[in-house]
Amino acid sequence: MFKKISHVLALAVCFVFTTVAAHAATLVAHVELKSPVHPAHMINTAADPYCNTVHKTDKLMTEDQMANPNGTMGNTFVFISEGVTGNYAPPKTPVVLDQQGCHYVPHAFGVMAGQPIVIKNNDATLHNIHPLPKVNTPFNIGMPMKGMTQTRVFPKPEMPFHIKCDVHPWMSGFVGVFANPFFGVSNDKGIVEIDNLPAGTYTVESWHERLGPKFQKVTVGGSDRKEVTFTY
Repeated sequence: MFKKISHVLALAVCFVFTTVAAHAATLVAHVELKSPVHPAHMINTAADPYCNTVHKTDKLMTEDQMANPNGTMGNTFVFISEGVTGNYAPPKTPVVLDQQGCHYVPHAFGVMAGQPIVIKNNDATLHNIHPLPKVNTPFNIGMPMKGMTQTRVFPKPEMPFHIKCDVHPWMSGFVGVFANPFFGVSNDKGIVEIDNLPAGTYTVESWHERLGPKFQKVTVGGSDRKEVTFTY
């Protein structure tokens, strides 16, 4: 009898999750770049012999306006800024921020409030990581040895803010902290794909560290796959 009840419950749970998945929308955002106003340029790493050696042939380039070959832009946050209801638990799986080749990898990334961030130093030189939030509590930690790791959490949602290294002034990154999982950062094709979005009407926002925010209203229903374009 117990096995029969358990089997029925398992089928019910499976049905619920299948139904939710079947009625969740996907939002595909394209970030276009029509006017490159700040092209990438080579960074002078001579101040640190280690960094200079690492980039002796493979030069380090700025990433604050990532123009893709197909006319799109990377490193742009896209997220639902209005219209989401309900509470979402943060993932326990951490996001990794690496200090590698004397720059931050990734340059721009998002986490949910309360989600762990594992910070690594993969360079054989001193780095420090110094985020500059206004809502969350800032910190400044030194990581002098290769292989060191630190884990930190930002508990409150906050718009993207700057991360810097006081040792290497060219090292720069941005992190956004979100209350729900409906966010992403545009890739080398200028695309952000937001999955499992419940039916509803939302404000979709894009945000770039140099070019600022843009907004669109979008309505999705059922298992829609809707596309929006942000043009800079």
